[in-house]
Amino acid sequence: MTRPYLGNPKYTIEVLQKYGFVFQKRFGQNFLIDTRVLDRIIEASEITKDDFVLEIGPGIGTMTQYLADAAREVTTVEIDDALIPILQDTLKEWDNVSVIHGDILKTDIRKIADEKNQGRPIKVVANLPYYITTPIIMGLFESHVPVDSITVMVQKEVADRMQTGPGSKDYGALSLAVQYYAKPEIVANVPPNCFMPRPKVGSAVIRLTRHQNPPVQAKDEKLMFRIIRASFNQRRKTLANGLKNSQELQFTKEQVEQAITECGLPLNIRGEALTLEQFAALADIFVDMK
Repeated sequence: MTRPYLGNPKYTIEVLQKYGFVFQKRFGQNFLIDTRVLDRIIEASEITKDDFVLEIGPGIGTMTQYLADAAREVTTVEIDDALIPILQDTLKEWDNVSVIHGDILKTDIRKIADEKNQGRPIKVVANLPYYITTPIIMGLFESHVPVDSITVMVQKEVADRMQTGPGSKDYGALSLAVQYYAKPEIVANVPPNCFMPRPKVGSAVIRLTRHQNPPVQAKDEKLMFRIIRASFNQRRKTLANGLKNSQELQFTKEQVEQAITECGLPLNIRGEALTLEQFAALADIFVDMK
């Protein structure tokens, strides 16, 4: 069987030249050219021959070759028209790969999981464009697609935000949302020279292992996340001001202050000081006020 070969920059350059490929800034394209990083991603994602893997943004198929070597089956979703003929070429030796030409944000992933994996939890692996990282990850979680784990290459700063806790400057709505749905773990830091073209910032591989059950039980999950977003919309303001000024919430000044006090918190506390448990408790108090 053919072994993955595209992790070698020499072959990557050959493929790009063969097709006269031009990198599209609007798609945030940076192709991996480091076999050690590719091996680390496969290792961290714990893929076995029993697994169905969804890959987002395969580029020229570098990581796809590694995934196809490790998994039972791989479906990969690519938005760039120019990459489709390249993928048909670079993946022709692997009969367990299918390529969908489309936008991942408009793709019915639940349907893919049903068809390819009989609705069982799938593994998602991706080298994500920085500009669209959060919508993709939150889309996977919020749509309740059956996902076992998501192992992704993201901007280092974003990975730090996903993993951090209260009190940190990186802590925010993304930290809380990711930690509500999954256990985040940074498994590798990746410098710019591992990509072509080189990005201006460092990257990291982070594995998000889906919780069987969320770590907190909120009476109204959507309300809890509206409160979380409102708390971080104006970082320098107090939690009370953030909640009062939010367009998403309709609570009076008195209700906001009463709820914060009932939570045992001072009225001058800021949102970044609260844990996920405290946000769930605060949301429950607002539910009980209705």
